[in-house]
Amino acid sequence: MARIRQMGPGAMVTAAFIGPGTVTACTLAGANHGYTLLWALLFATAATIALQEMSARLGLVTQAGLGANLAQLFAQSLWRWPLIALVGVALYAGNAAYEAGNLAGAALGVQAIAGEGAFTPAVLGIAALAAALLLTGSYRVIERALVALVAVMTLAFAATFAITQPDWAALFSGLFTPSVPEGSLLTVIALIGTTIVPYNLFLHASVVARKGGSADDLAAVRADTGLSIGIGGLIAILIASTAAASLFSAGIAVENAGDMARQFEPLFGVFARYLLGVGLLAAGLTSAITAPLATGFAMTEILQLPSEAKSMAFRAIAISVLVIGAALSLAGVRPVEVILAAQLANGLLLPILAGFLLYAMNRRELLGQYVNGWVANGAGALVALVAAGLGLRLILRSVG
Repeated sequence: MARIRQMGPGAMVTAAFIGPGTVTACTLAGANHGYTLLWALLFATAATIALQEMSARLGLVTQAGLGANLAQLFAQSLWRWPLIALVGVALYAGNAAYEAGNLAGAALGVQAIAGEGAFTPAVLGIAALAAALLLTGSYRVIERALVALVAVMTLAFAATFAITQPDWAALFSGLFTPSVPEGSLLTVIALIGTTIVPYNLFLHASVVARKGGSADDLAAVRADTGLSIGIGGLIAILIASTAAASLFSAGIAVENAGDMARQFEPLFGVFARYLLGVGLLAAGLTSAITAPLATGFAMTEILQLPSEAKSMAFRAIAISVLVIGAALSLAGVRPVEVILAAQLANGLLLPILAGFLLYAMNRRELLGQYVNGWVANGAGALVALVAAGLGLRLILRSVG
């Protein structure tokens, strides 16, 4: 019974990171580099499970979100206001940009199905639907909607993958043979940044805490985390492999997943285009809901405001992210530029927030016997170091 009661938060994390950013980054990785960057998705999936297990454990044991725990730990510290500034600028501004990409990406899915002219009505309709779900203030309603959309995404992307008949030998080689081909570093960082999403560290702890339970439910929470995020990683690998099998093999250049959907019709028939369009729409809608949700939790908790989903502060923050995102997506900014910029920023921000999480996970006054062991600390440190190393390499290349 405990396992059933604790299912759901992991699926919300998957719903958050499998958005248009993931679909776009995976599409470009497969279209431009074939199967060679699949290892980055495998690493990112394992790293996400490691970090999100910590976040979920923190929420379950303390019955409070990451933001609330950090606010408590840093209450008397000189680092309190820099922490608030970091969360405010990085998560609020970053998620508003994310939201623009989420809404634009979902609208590209509608456009792939309905044709030109559907973009603006789709953005407005998807934003209205996301706002309606957020304003219900009901965790159960939002969770069920997201779980259903993850199921739709999985089926849609698995079906398009099967249609393309991938090269299995090249696929497995790409998964287990790390390489960074010339010109692919930005894509590697984007793949990691789109999977290990910093705001999910706040979202997961908060939703686990609000779901209730106790440390006795830890096994069920870990099972939910591993299974749900594993499915998310599989979806990302399927998308990249689909692009590799269809676009890279045929030498077709694309800029986003909407382009891939349009290319599918002459290659594999109209049904394939509809499948990919549905998958992209579901991916955009899930992230359009979770980005404002996570921002609301993080900002209210760290500012020590009422953080219930029905509170005025929470609703104002969440809906403002949605409104800003909708405005940006309708302002004529190219969706792929917004999406990739957000993924790149995530990759660079990740080591900082992973460091904050590791700090919290080693505080016995918070977690008692459930503090990190050396394996969890080693995994977390490895993720932070890899992300920091890739970011530093990118910065040095830019300067050079």
